[in-house]
Amino acid sequence: MLTALDSPIVLAPMAGGPTTPDLVSAVSDAGGFGFLAGGYLDADALGAAVAAVRKRTERPFGVNLFLPGERHGAGVASYRERLVAAGLEPGDPVWDDDGYPDKLALLLSDPVPAVSFTFGCPDPDAVSRLHAVGSEVLATITTPEEARQAAAAGVDGLVVQGVEAGAHRGVFENDPADPAGGPQYGLLALLRLVAAAVDLPLVATGGIVDGAGVAAVLAAGASAAQLGTAFLLCPEAGTKPAHRAALGDPERPATAITRAFTGRPARGIRNTFLDDHTDAAPAAYPQVHHMTRPIRAHGDPASMNLWAGQAYPLARSLPAAELVATLLEEAREATSRAAAGVAR
Repeated sequence: MLTALDSPIVLAPMAGGPTTPDLVSAVSDAGGFGFLAGGYLDADALGAAVAAVRKRTERPFGVNLFLPGERHGAGVASYRERLVAAGLEPGDPVWDDDGYPDKLALLLSDPVPAVSFTFGCPDPDAVSRLHAVGSEVLATITTPEEARQAAAAGVDGLVVQGVEAGAHRGVFENDPADPAGGPQYGLLALLRLVAAAVDLPLVATGGIVDGAGVAAVLAAGASAAQLGTAFLLCPEAGTKPAHRAALGDPERPATAITRAFTGRPARGIRNTFLDDHTDAAPAAYPQVHHMTRPIRAHGDPASMNLWAGQAYPLARSLPAAELVATLLEEAREATSRAAAGVAR
């Protein structure tokens, strides 16, 4: 995958609805590389999504899986009581493994060109088994130390996630003592540190919404740029109406990192729920995710997760293929400007 891309544009796997088979196939058909989000889906639903992409395109694509974490329940009961006291109706704080074993088995029996992992380091056995069926394996990392761990597990490449990224941070350890779950590295600094730490192809992600951002990370050593927020306004995306409206809010509210919605640190546009509950939310994923699901399901922009990267005001409402072409043209122009600046 990383050595045979037609273009350096990779569609981020956005779990929970935004990443649809239509969006994945449109990006891949336009010369990019689309990733399906396997998070929150059971194996049957993921299999159906893989089949739907194959029906729409013959181009290669990948699947992302969430790695299950350990059970951490501290603070869950008191957080639930807080939500009830606020007049909300939370669900039960259950723990599950996101169906990971069944989804891994699916991808071993029905392989795709690339599989990426988030929320931890894949074990070497899983990496070897995926290699045996012809899949490239990538791990999402947020620090140089995580990069070294993933390299030792035998992965083929790294998705290097800067703190600017929207939605969940891919931290291996969800440190309860740190509101951001762990060290916070800006993308360009992290790219250079990781490039010095390991000898693997790097896919940069976090706050990249236009072609100049793509050019910047390629200049900093990335093989490709993975964009999520940039595609949320595409007609092929499954972005909820309230989320689309928030992305276009002329007041451009700031983003913040919070555990309030899921128990894992994630960046979203600030709203009432985020501001009211961030300081009280425990590091308990997926229990908090299941607790807030019925609250978020109402579609009220004041109480739903509005995931977005820091540069979300630059997102455009364009068909996916047109957006890929625009990003590439902008990246070429930015590269030319940079070359001219260096040549002075």
